[in-house]
Amino acid sequence: MSAPATITAAGPTLSSRTTVRQWILVFVLLLAAILNSADRTSLSIAAPQLTKELNLSPVEMGYLLSSFFWTYAVGQFVAGWFTDRYPVKWVFAIGFVIWSGATFCTGFVNGVISLFVLRLILGAGESVAFPAYSKIFASEFPPSKMGLPNAILNSGTKIGAALGILVGGLLIAAFGWRVMFFALGVIGVVFLILWFVFAPEPERKAREKTGGPDAGPTLLEILRSRDAWGTFIGSGCYTYAYFFGLTWLPSYLVQQRHITLANMGLLGALPFWGAAIFSIVAGYISDSLIGKGYSATKVRKTFVATGLVLSVAAYPSALVEDLTVSLILLNIAYAGFGIVVSNHWAITQTLAGPLAAGRWSGAQNCLGAVTGIIAPIVSGYIVQLTGNYSLAFLVMAVLALVGAAAYVFMVGEVAAIDWAGRRTQR
Repeated sequence: MSAPATITAAGPTLSSRTTVRQWILVFVLLLAAILNSADRTSLSIAAPQLTKELNLSPVEMGYLLSSFFWTYAVGQFVAGWFTDRYPVKWVFAIGFVIWSGATFCTGFVNGVISLFVLRLILGAGESVAFPAYSKIFASEFPPSKMGLPNAILNSGTKIGAALGILVGGLLIAAFGWRVMFFALGVIGVVFLILWFVFAPEPERKAREKTGGPDAGPTLLEILRSRDAWGTFIGSGCYTYAYFFGLTWLPSYLVQQRHITLANMGLLGALPFWGAAIFSIVAGYISDSLIGKGYSATKVRKTFVATGLVLSVAAYPSALVEDLTVSLILLNIAYAGFGIVVSNHWAITQTLAGPLAAGRWSGAQNCLGAVTGIIAPIVSGYIVQLTGNYSLAFLVMAVLALVGAAAYVFMVGEVAAIDWAGRRTQR
């Protein structure tokens, strides 16, 4: 049985021990992340077939792929505010119903406009996800134990993409793209049952002791922090790199590497499986090192920066002729993405603390979503103008290096910010 939490100005101080209940909650959130990623990736998987059926240009498909992020970006601020103010159990459930419904209804579309609108609705629903995840982890786990839960959770985004590409590719090849959207929508209903059984209940006593839901910093206070901007820029660069691959990888493999749709499902899933495995391994190792007394600042920042540098391997993967070598480099790049996500959310949650985790994560994910808007559109223009994907991969690699620099040089000590103390100093 773990020791009780105490309350400080920065929020509840949690026991360094974890419980079975906490790990069951992590598993439930892992399932949510898998569905979140699969629903988000669904259009990318269907893109090769949809492009032919609706006669879409690369630029038009780029706008459709990015449309999700338009409402996803705006929704981050709203979702962050709601998760810090209202029970996360209900905020997350409402968002989940919205995004699962949008995915299911996509199976009925017959035109570009209806598809575009449903992608906007999907983005609005999914905007609650990461502010809610961060709020839960900042409230449930001590900073020294945040690496592995975040790694497991974020491995779900890779597993969801891998399963989406694998199963989705096979479903589309066998039954057409509509069946894939129907299946994803129905699976979401099953998850909601688990969520209501295991979701965390609101901690009213903790809120009363910390001064209620408004005791944390305002969004403006967060935006004044150099640490915050370091995580915003670093995470934004990572998001561009990752979502470029997530939205365009299936089309790249089919169009430039001339891989069949069925084989694309198998080969396109491998990088995401690798990212999931490396995420969990890196999360475990980073928490173990911190538990042994190594500096949390050095460990977390080193893992994130190293992962971003490794992701640059995606660029030469687009240049080499040999398919095997290309796929090896691509898998190295995605292993780097896995290393990044094992620690970059742990940095945010540690700095923000329970009182600011929702708002900080919302602002951070908003900038990330903006790069998610830009990545598919810019890549679509590049592919249309150049006729290949090499320059698009180069842009991704350069931004990955910028992101690594932001975490190394802009983010300071990885420790909870004393928001009340900063107010007093001003």
